[in-house]
Parts: sequence; C-alpha cells; structure tokens
Amino acid sequence: MQLFISACLRVTFCIIYAFCVMAKKVHALLRMRVMDMMAMTKEKVTDKRTLLRGGTTVDDMVRVLSEEIVSGQWPPETRLSAKSIADRFGVSRTPVREAFGHLFAMGLVERRPNRGVVTACISDPRLLSMFEAMAELEASCAGLCAQRMTLEERRALSILHESSRALSHSHSPHAYTDFNDEFHSRLYEGSRSEYLIELTQSTRARLQPFRHTQFQVSHRPERSFIEHEAIVEAIVAGDANGAAEAARRHVLSVGTVSQSFVESHARPDAHRSHEQ
Repeated sequence: MQLFISACLRVTFCIIYAFCVMAKKVHALLRMRVMDMMAMTKEKVTDKRTLLRGGTTVDDMVRVLSEEIVSGQWPPETRLSAKSIADRFGVSRTPVREAFGHLFAMGLVERRPNRGVVTACISDPRLLSMFEAMAELEASCAGLCAQRMTLEERRALSILHESSRALSHSHSPHAYTDFNDEFHSRLYEGSRSEYLIELTQSTRARLQPFRHTQFQVSHRPERSFIEHEAIVEAIVAGDANGAAEAARRHVLSVGTVSQSFVESHARPDAHRSHEQ
C-alpha cells in the first residue's frame, strides 16, 4: 500500500512539474508575441508620423505655398481652397488645414468670415520691422559666437563658408539656399544661448520665404558670400562687436533685397480664387 501511494505521489509530482514547464514556455511565447505586436504598432505609428510631418503633407506644403505667396503667384485677397490644395498635393484636408495654421502664424494668410482663408497683404512697414528684429537677433548670435565658439567650431565655420564659394557662382539658387540655411543655423547654435536661439529660429521661420526670394535676384549669392565672409572673419578673430555689426548689416541687406523682390512681383489687382 505504501509503495502504491509513493508511486502515485511520484506520478503526480511529474505531472505537476511537466505542467509547470509547459506553462512557463507558453508564458514566454505569449510574452514574445505581445512584444512583437507592440513593436509592430510602434513602427506603424512612427511611419504615420513620418508621413504626416516629414513628407509632402505639411512641411513641403508650407514651403511651396509660402514661397508662391511671397513671389506674387497668389496675390493678396486670394481665397485658398483646402480641397483644391489637398488635390494638388494628393493629401487629405487635415494636413492642409495644419499648413494653413503655419501660414497664418507667418502672417501670410488671414481668416475671413464667410470667405475662409485668404492670402494677406504684406505691408512694407511690417516686413521692414520683422527684418529689423531679425537683424538684432542675428547680431546678438554672431557676437556671442565670437566669444563662445571653440577654436574647432570657428575652424569648422570657416571651412563651411569657404565651401560655398563655388556655389555662390554656380547660378543654382536652390543649392545656395540650402547652404545659407545651414550657415545661419551654425551662428545660432554657436551663441550657446538657448532662449536667444528659440527667438531667432522663431523669427527666421516667419521670414523664411522672404529670405529665400533674395537668391532669385541676379548676383545675390555672390554678394551674400562676401557678407558672410565679414561675419566669419570677425568670429574667428574673436571680435564680438565686429561680428555683431557684420551680421546686422547682412540681415538688413537681405531685407532690402527681399522687400524689393516682393514689391516687384506684387499683383494686388490680379485677384483669383483657387477653387475647383
């Protein structure tokens, strides 16, 4: 009888042990499955965010539309149709409305009762005041660069500037525009002033389409290269006042060229509606 009980206990123990091992394996498989599903979900969310933010839906629309407005292709008081723009870029109306929000913040469009979104009339005093503010912000950044940049950073800035010499004579406005954005970003970062960088980047975002128009003017890239050179030389020499003044003159020069371009391309009487 004792042998029988002992045998039963051994069998029961083996069954329990086998069950525990199986349960542990099942738990591990389930855990792996859940982790795989979470990873797949995260990838889908990331892909969707990339599609909405990084491609043709918001950033590119803002860039294209803002440059078209500034260049006079969309005269003041032109009604912007979310449907026609969505069809043009092959997107839904949701990212178009987000793009409208960016254009509104830049002062390029207005919201009108019973009309919706229309292109704004950009006044000369308003544009001038924005460039004056930008000139002072960039002057502060350049002055701090002369004080705070390391020798390695100054050398890198000088090399970056020199690399644009050929671009300035290449008759490729888009290529020089990309370089110009990078050059000014280096000045902001080199200031090592977080709040100043935020203010400068915010103001630059509003002026970006106007700043880009300057390179559609003949010989402007060559002139820009010379103005950049004065900024770089002062920073490398540690001359804070000289760097600030060179940056101030440069931005005001950009403002003058951009304002002239906008005035020459303005067609206030050519109202048109982009509706379908």
